[in-house]
Amino acid sequence: MTMRYELLAHRILERAATQFPKKQIITRVGEGTHRYSYADMFTRTARLGNGLRELGVGPGDRVGTFAWNTYRHLEAYFAPPTIGAVVHTINIRLAADDIAYIINHAGDKVLLIDPDLTPLIEAIADRLTTVQHYVILGEPGDATMTLPGAVCYETLLAGASPEYRPAEVDEYTTMGLCYTSATTGLPKGVAYSHRAVYLHSLTSAMTDMFSLSERDRVMAVVPMFHANCWGLPYTATLVGADQIFPGVRPDPQVICELVEREGVTLSAGVPTIWIGVLDYLERSGVEHNLSTLRQVVSGGSALPVAVLQAYRDRLGVEMTHAYGMTEATPLISVNRRRSWLDGLSAEEQLELCAKQGVVAPGIEMRLVDENGAEAAWDGEQRGELWFRGPWLAGEYVDDERSAETFVDGWYHSGDIASIDSDGYIHIADRVKDMVKSGGEWISSVDLESAIMAHPDVLEAAVIAVPHPQWQERPLACVVTRSEASAPLTKETILDFITPRFARWWLPDEVVFMEEIPKTSVGKFDKKALRERFEHHG
Repeated sequence: MTMRYELLAHRILERAATQFPKKQIITRVGEGTHRYSYADMFTRTARLGNGLRELGVGPGDRVGTFAWNTYRHLEAYFAPPTIGAVVHTINIRLAADDIAYIINHAGDKVLLIDPDLTPLIEAIADRLTTVQHYVILGEPGDATMTLPGAVCYETLLAGASPEYRPAEVDEYTTMGLCYTSATTGLPKGVAYSHRAVYLHSLTSAMTDMFSLSERDRVMAVVPMFHANCWGLPYTATLVGADQIFPGVRPDPQVICELVEREGVTLSAGVPTIWIGVLDYLERSGVEHNLSTLRQVVSGGSALPVAVLQAYRDRLGVEMTHAYGMTEATPLISVNRRRSWLDGLSAEEQLELCAKQGVVAPGIEMRLVDENGAEAAWDGEQRGELWFRGPWLAGEYVDDERSAETFVDGWYHSGDIASIDSDGYIHIADRVKDMVKSGGEWISSVDLESAIMAHPDVLEAAVIAVPHPQWQERPLACVVTRSEASAPLTKETILDFITPRFARWWLPDEVVFMEEIPKTSVGKFDKKALRERFEHHG
């Protein structure tokens, strides 16, 4: 019989402070840089926890964060769970109505807000029914303290005890809360337990996952309000890796400068980030030494093969596909080449890299066709992915929509995919993004990847538009590179992709745009495109 030992988030922090006290946490602050150690962070996190207690925060209370990727946000990742409360990361890019709904639905008692974001909260403060204190994440004078009950973060810490007093809680106690956008209706809350986050962190660090160690210097470009920042702040802290935070509104130039200056070894973000970085490097002509980057992790949506190839061939940087969702804390799979596939040709390796990888240890997976039967793992048959495991949610927080997503112990992802005989997942599309033409399915992801392989295409998104005969037909929305050799036309695009697809797959129309709208987490906003082109043709 083994001893009882609770897997708690604050044990991750304790390990960093005792085993890696001198390792660095670096944040871009304006034109400068803030640097301190895990030992410093530990003391400040203890102060924050005690400061929150003085504001009336107790076990089970929710503490919201409305902030960028910074060292103060990292402290907020740990302080509420350490005192038995819940850290609730709020998406700063949502519409005001959704932000107000999320804060009220979560029941946030305290909000931690970056100074430049206070106007967004001031605009909805009279609608927030549960918030008792607003803590401005800065020094005195960094923001006007007009919000009711406003407190300066550094003042709060300076007046709080540095004594470390972790709460005694069960490992299944909720410690984190994120909301995910719904296809229809209001956002849905997903709660994370201490146990889920701890196990997720251990697994994420494994060699066949993110392969993180104390020697790494990790820069999460994915926002800390997006799906727990993919768990990277917790995983990096667990292994004692240095962490680099890009701060307020990082752009591609900032990302490249930080990689070069700080010797980043691993970075992570959605595909539009890495497409933007590639475009910046090509347009600016500025040479950046990115040689320290051993891998770039991309997730959130499918990564075009052309982008994978450009990073490999032009920059010498390995891009790694990861797949997950808010409901999974969020990691499901990472694409690592298995040993028996080492002999693949360069072209075959690219094809493999375009897949979403192999399911993480501890996660069970099913592939279920539209009739409810198991689909074969042959790389051809498609079905919906179902998952279960120790860091998968079992329901949405106080939301009746749980019944349609969590069924008989399985999470129904809504992602349509195939799985090959080696276990690699290949996402075809979200159910809502598939194009059903004449009773047959067309993958918008496959079309987008093919179009973005054209050297003069910067971005491409494919949506379904109504058709009187075929029910739906694909429409391609394309953004041309500013330095394109010649104007692109519909014929140019279709001629380029025709060799790869049956003719009935080809888009009926190609619309050229200055920019494709993005969601709050940087994905192509196909909902907005569908609304815009609802009556197209």
